[in-house]
Amino acid sequence: MSQSTFSFSLPSPTRYGPRIGSIIFKRPGSTLDPVQIATPGLLTATSRGVVPHLSRDHHKLTNAIRWLNVPFETFLEHHPPVPTLQPGPNPLHKFLGFVPGKHILSMSARDPYDGRDMPTNGHSHLCVYSLRGVRKLSPAHWRSYVLACQPDVVFALSDIPFTEPPYSQKRLTKSIERTATWLSNILHPTENDGPLNVLVQMAGGTSIPARKAFSDSLLEPLFGSEAEAIKPFTTLDEGVAGYTFDLVPLRLSLEVAEKKNPRVSSPIDLNPVMPSHTEQIIPLLKTSLASLPEMKPRLINSTESPHEILHYISAVGIDLFDGHWAQRAADIGVALDFEFPVRASTSTESKLDIGHNLYDAKYSLDFKPVADSFRGALSTDDPEKPICHCAACSPISPSTRIYHGFDTPDASGEPSRDPTAALLYRPHYRRAYIHHLLHTHEMSAHTLLVMHNLEVLDAFFTGIRKVIAEAPESWEAEVRKFEATYDEKLGVFDGAKASWQEVELARGKGRLAREKSKQEEATLGTVVELE
Repeated sequence: MSQSTFSFSLPSPTRYGPRIGSIIFKRPGSTLDPVQIATPGLLTATSRGVVPHLSRDHHKLTNAIRWLNVPFETFLEHHPPVPTLQPGPNPLHKFLGFVPGKHILSMSARDPYDGRDMPTNGHSHLCVYSLRGVRKLSPAHWRSYVLACQPDVVFALSDIPFTEPPYSQKRLTKSIERTATWLSNILHPTENDGPLNVLVQMAGGTSIPARKAFSDSLLEPLFGSEAEAIKPFTTLDEGVAGYTFDLVPLRLSLEVAEKKNPRVSSPIDLNPVMPSHTEQIIPLLKTSLASLPEMKPRLINSTESPHEILHYISAVGIDLFDGHWAQRAADIGVALDFEFPVRASTSTESKLDIGHNLYDAKYSLDFKPVADSFRGALSTDDPEKPICHCAACSPISPSTRIYHGFDTPDASGEPSRDPTAALLYRPHYRRAYIHHLLHTHEMSAHTLLVMHNLEVLDAFFTGIRKVIAEAPESWEAEVRKFEATYDEKLGVFDGAKASWQEVELARGKGRLAREKSKQEEATLGTVVELE
């Protein structure tokens, strides 16, 4: 595994609050330009290393997908795991079909969005959830898998408990000690190669003293055998490329505590039905970062809305956010539709939804573009609207085509296409069309929605960076304007989940009986016999 260059530049370092920076990854021995990701930015989630609903060709059509995380636990049903058998350079990119010159791949042991109860971790193993049940993953095996797959970035093992909270002081102490020990194991350099690009999850749970203790342990100089294990580093933090925070275990612990001691809802809690606990989580994150260097990237997994993202940027200064919630929105038929900063023409009397539930019957004859906040590449209706370059808003005709028999240019007389010609855009797809695809269970509906939602989220971060860079004094005002414009309760998601379930139940065993029952309940005339 050749040594690579992973760097993070921060023009105006600040411990907390909005900040812009740039992650640059230079692949060793490559003549390609470095992969660059502007921050605050987007990380794309995968399932078994694949972006759900997208193919390899789709990855090449969008620039919104640049950093992808691969939860490795789903490959552990086989031994050795299949990705470790791929030979040659950049084996993980080659195995999963990503482009080394365009995509950064990170590898984590667990899926950061999985909050299911798990058996207790041991001193020498972490419990992970494979397709065939729970497996025990040792630090030695994790290191061997990382060296075999050669990801660009690796998440160190972290002893985050997923048993029933609350957790005792003894359990939190074990969590801190094990996480530090496992971090030391992955930081140990190989004989012929340099150190890995390692991100560490900040341990300590919902205990502020525990989180402070873990941060301090990263900065303490090591001696003797402990120092020898991470040589040439003298502290654990010297070998760490950045810090990560998984919100799922924090929310689970806070929800249990709230059931025992209910509290008054705060304006910062974005969803009163399923509180995000943002107000309580922010002090925990700030405690973890209080003593650590400012010049390292910070990543959060499992945010739930753009409102929550803005809060973490404002209060903590987070640099990277996962796009899992936006990808999940595509699963249930929601096309995202919001922008930052909010244009003056967007203001309305009531709050807007952050997307459209395209399962809803009201879209069956709606021939508008997918989003109101954006326009397609061919649209000239409102030049002030930014262009959405997704495959739904700005479809592209391929520069080459597949010929069959006598339709070749020589036989048909049709001129061949020039692969170097400019992009040939086509008119945008319409809401009614995607509504039809959803109700007919066409896979292309979710493909179009995933690509659209990721583009909208990427444009959201572009707008955030623009405000921070060009008008930092207006940041708080722009955030308040966004909150006043878009509904933070995410009611469109609740409606979409119900619609999705209804359409799913419209097929399969028992379908005719369900349709007959529905007609008997809501018919206006004669019930149609379905036999």
